[in-house]
Amino acid sequence: MKGPVSLPALDVSNLHHRYGDREALRGLSFSVPAGEIFGLLGPNGGGKTTLFRIVSTLMRPTSGKVLVCGDDVTRHPDRVRRRLGVVFQVPALDVRLTVEENLTHQGHLYGLRGRPLATRIAAALERLGLADRARDLVSTLSGGLQRRAELAKALLHQPEVFVLDEPTTGLDPGARRDVWRHLLALRDRGGTSVVLTTHLMDEAARCDRVGIIHEGRLVAIGSPQALTAALGADVITIATGDSAGLAARVGDRFGVKADVFDEEIRIERDRAHEFVPELVEAFPGEIEAVTFGKPTLEDVFMHHTGKRLH
Repeated sequence: MKGPVSLPALDVSNLHHRYGDREALRGLSFSVPAGEIFGLLGPNGGGKTTLFRIVSTLMRPTSGKVLVCGDDVTRHPDRVRRRLGVVFQVPALDVRLTVEENLTHQGHLYGLRGRPLATRIAAALERLGLADRARDLVSTLSGGLQRRAELAKALLHQPEVFVLDEPTTGLDPGARRDVWRHLLALRDRGGTSVVLTTHLMDEAARCDRVGIIHEGRLVAIGSPQALTAALGADVITIATGDSAGLAARVGDRFGVKADVFDEEIRIERDRAHEFVPELVEAFPGEIEAVTFGKPTLEDVFMHHTGKRLH
């Protein structure tokens, strides 16, 4: 006899959203299974934040459907809010209150009081390594500690799905690693589903799966390893004084697609170690530097969008 089928943590179906004449989301569809860390990778203005606001029930979509653990964000926003923990890009802590006071007010919003609330606050602070800072004013905390307090606040009501908009923006490398340590622990120890938006390649590479969003469309989805492996070919980058001119001549000479990104030529080609000597010999004195290697997530993004992620 089969056990119960687990609903997806997030299910997005044919989602559209318009701001006047501008279409921010154009038929977005994807699903995130329970217990996964899923990252949406894309530039600012690509549609990530619009999707985040719809998922977190702050905005109604123009059309399409979003389900969080089976509950429709438009029809049942109250149910969805109880299932979601949300961390916004802009801090949502009251800096004039202590860490504990911030969590207390958050608990009240979810109907928590007395001993049950105190127990949850203590557990959240312990989990995020903030037990000794509970009575410190938020204004006295470093950026990394404030982000940890944001995580503790959003996790207080024990959500099934944790959504974060650019969670490490403005943090130093050490604080970013700290945030990620806690996100991985949420998945591994508690089975919490994590959905985050990011424009950082190294952050996307830590996710179980990544969706690349570009101009409101999902152009690729899969594990970081699968996405890079799908490119197959090596990636060659050429520095030269005349990138547009040399790219055209390389394309004509070798029958390859040579794109220009930020004044550098980029080519996808099998067996790059054999091709590079031919390339240098064919255009003596014109190539200032050439590198090659296996594709990265940035290469995947450029392959699917024709642009570099800035």
